[in-house]
Amino acid sequence: MDRTDISITLRNRGDDAYRANVYGDSIIVQQHISMDGSRSYKLKSATGSVVSTKKEELIAILDHFNIQVDNPVSVLTQEMSKQFLQSKNEGDKYKFFMKATQLEQMKEDYSYIMETKERTKEQINQGEERLTELKRQCLEKEERFQSIAGLSTMKTKLEHLKHEMAWAVVNEIEKQLNAIRDNIEIGEERAARLDRKMEEQQVRLNEAEKKYKDIQDKLEKISQETNARAPECLALKADVTAKKRAYNEAEVLYNRSLNEYKALKKDDEQLCKRIEELKKSTDQSLEPERIERQKKISWLKEKVKALQDQESSVNQEIEQFQQAIEKDREEHSRIKREELDVKHILTFNQKQLKELKDSKTDQLKRFGPNVPALLEAIDDADRRGLFTYKPVGPLGACIHLRDPELALAIECCLKGLLQAYCCHNHADERVLQALMKRFYSPGTSRPQIIVSEFHNEIYDVRRRSAHHPEFPTVLTALEIDNAVVANSLIDMRSIETVLLIKNNSVARAVMQSQKPPKNCREAFTADGDQVFPGRYYSSENKRPKFLSRDVDSEISHLENDIENKKAQILNLQQHLSALEKDIKRNEELLKRCQLHYKDLKLKIRKSISEIRELENIEEHQSVDIATLEDEAQENKSKMKLVEKNMEQQEEKMEILKSVKIEAENKYDAIKLKINQLSELADPLKDELNLADSEVDNQKRGKQHYEDKQKERLDTLNKKKRELDLKEKELEEKMSQARQICPERIEVQKSASILDKEINRLRQKIQAEHASHGDREEIMRQYQEARETYLDLENKVRTLKRFIKLLEEIMTHRYRTYQQFRRCLTLRCKLYFDNLLSQRAYCGKMNFDHKNETLSISVQPGEGNKAAFNDMRALSGGERSFSTVCFVLSLWSIAESPFRCLDEFDVYMDMVNRRIAMDMILKMADSQRFRQFILLTPQSMSSLPSSKLIRILRMSDPERGQTTLPFRPITQEEEEDRS
Repeated sequence: MDRTDISITLRNRGDDAYRANVYGDSIIVQQHISMDGSRSYKLKSATGSVVSTKKEELIAILDHFNIQVDNPVSVLTQEMSKQFLQSKNEGDKYKFFMKATQLEQMKEDYSYIMETKERTKEQINQGEERLTELKRQCLEKEERFQSIAGLSTMKTKLEHLKHEMAWAVVNEIEKQLNAIRDNIEIGEERAARLDRKMEEQQVRLNEAEKKYKDIQDKLEKISQETNARAPECLALKADVTAKKRAYNEAEVLYNRSLNEYKALKKDDEQLCKRIEELKKSTDQSLEPERIERQKKISWLKEKVKALQDQESSVNQEIEQFQQAIEKDREEHSRIKREELDVKHILTFNQKQLKELKDSKTDQLKRFGPNVPALLEAIDDADRRGLFTYKPVGPLGACIHLRDPELALAIECCLKGLLQAYCCHNHADERVLQALMKRFYSPGTSRPQIIVSEFHNEIYDVRRRSAHHPEFPTVLTALEIDNAVVANSLIDMRSIETVLLIKNNSVARAVMQSQKPPKNCREAFTADGDQVFPGRYYSSENKRPKFLSRDVDSEISHLENDIENKKAQILNLQQHLSALEKDIKRNEELLKRCQLHYKDLKLKIRKSISEIRELENIEEHQSVDIATLEDEAQENKSKMKLVEKNMEQQEEKMEILKSVKIEAENKYDAIKLKINQLSELADPLKDELNLADSEVDNQKRGKQHYEDKQKERLDTLNKKKRELDLKEKELEEKMSQARQICPERIEVQKSASILDKEINRLRQKIQAEHASHGDREEIMRQYQEARETYLDLENKVRTLKRFIKLLEEIMTHRYRTYQQFRRCLTLRCKLYFDNLLSQRAYCGKMNFDHKNETLSISVQPGEGNKAAFNDMRALSGGERSFSTVCFVLSLWSIAESPFRCLDEFDVYMDMVNRRIAMDMILKMADSQRFRQFILLTPQSMSSLPSSKLIRILRMSDPERGQTTLPFRPITQEEEEDRS
């Protein structure tokens, strides 16, 4: 089966019917679920015709009938009830109560209104800032109106500023000349100091090299002496090894003879003992003992068989526990890996969320947190003339979408190019690389740098671009103002040949089912999937990161993903904890079984040993005593020979031992001398390493000072050349200044400030010239500015009054909300106590609205005689009955057309089940305008017959059945059910 259809029929009659003229007496909601997980809705009228397929229409129907799909009071499953009542978190219980009574929705509405109030306050603040700006403009218009008369004064002032400007430039060049001379003097002093330091460094280097050579000579002498003794040491070592081997061989022969002697002696003792036993037992009757031994042997064999059966059973248990532990460990490893993967995704999403939140204040931060600072550094370097042409980037900030729905497709196409930068040549690239090092630490990825000569016009790609009457290329889907950006994307990605097709199936048809359009190499869908003529690659990205315009939506999606990942991690950790407990428990049981198995093995071996001993007694005891005595005599002869051989081996072993000790002493003596030489060499080696490091340090120090001196001399020469140019420039500027103003003027302001004042005064004079003959226009602009200011001031004042009134209304509404919440809490407590009392139970519900917690305790005892206990301490039946009482109390205070309980009586005994059912039926009878749905595995044959009660019983499944016997429902059956 590749699809599933689910149909629900809602009654639609009476005054409150929803669009009765369209739907009729009933509304049929049909959901279609396909194999790939996609879902669709169909809303049908009573006649079966489709009215709508939009989810918004379904939500409107649910709101109209107050059908709360996610309200646990409407549909409460057994698992949800168990999770709620056994939850250790009292805050979860409080949230359950708030959601069931729709107080949570009221609280969210209140929060939304307060947020709206804050946004209105922000608008007021913006309006006040705008008022300040309008007031400033109004004053400027008024000043402009009044400044027409002062035009000649401004011209005189402009001439004076020009004179000051001419001599201010001279002053600045003189200051620059003095600064350069001071720098040259300082540089010459530093160069002299560097010469002195280089001489001192050379002296230290010579001393370090002399010390290194002396230590090296000492080490060479010790090494020669050690090498001279090495052959003698090796020869002595070989001699010691040979003598040890000879001694060990002699010792082995001696031990072998000793073991043989002991074995012969033991055999002799056993033969003597056997002869004595035979002599004593010749005249005695052994029949009674034999019978007794036979009985004991039979009993022991039966015991061994029983123990072997137990051993087989315990061995099977051990294998089962080992398999269970192995399976749990494999599952633990898998869950642990999954947890690490989810944590990595969570960390990435949190980082991306932070970047998105930062990008709300600065759009450039979407391309990386360091991008704004990097662009400022690029601007600064460009002002200082470090670039031939200022680099362009990031490229993603230089392009704009014509169609926002294609954002993900374009991101998947361009990928890292959105963060890339363009440089005119490799010299500019090196400068940009140096700037990037300041903002990107080593080991982290840096943006790509594209080196291509800058052009002012976009390439002509009409001959090689793809063309399609319906679908754009990436090039045509973008608005690119900068020709450098467009040319770089054409060079790097060939965006003129990539089509953008929103629908996946249409993209497959265009690229694969028929011949692709001319010059088209690939296409991208709105979901980011990449389509080639013979291949199709799905995108891993679900949302755009850089080109999305709705940042708030992206932040909301990411926050939801982060919450889901956190919940997933929590579930995985709980699963891991459960697996660890299972492994620990199974290991303990396995250890017990293994101990039991060892005990059984020991008992079996002991019993078998006893059987063998008893059977050995049964051997034939009529052995010829004379034969045994001959064997004993022969054994004694062998013992004498072995004893004599042992004495000879012992003498030889003593001789070899003394020779071995003498060789070891000689070897130890020469080894001691060599070790003493090595001990003398070790500190010298350390000194040699230190001396070598010192020589390297002094060489590096000398090279450092030489490089620094070279750099200093280059800087001095550059400064001297700059001094000559500045002196020539000063002569030119003084000549120009005397032409403008013959007498030198003392100027306090800088040239840049004077330049700004001159430009501002020129603009003002030009503006006055332009408006000098149109006095009415100036007056009109002033009146318009003043009216705009007064209008905005009135709006701001009105908004302030609205905010004040809103605060009063919300204060009153919040008090009403608190009173309503208090009434619902009291009603819930009363209903809960009343329902519990029908079974002689007593309970208590404690609401803490400040901390948002709810604690429930139930006692099945009488009155206050027993202490209240947490519901987790109750039995299954008592807890299920308490669950029913709590749900009924919520039913009494909550509004919903449906009441549904799943397996509410599964853990109840007959008495609690009967009482709970009577309570539910009583409430259902009192609320006939609502529909009650109860799911239970128990028999409902004891319920009274009534036209209000309808019992649907599922047939028992067949054994071996692998497929549920579902079949499509006809229209007639569907109408009968409705």
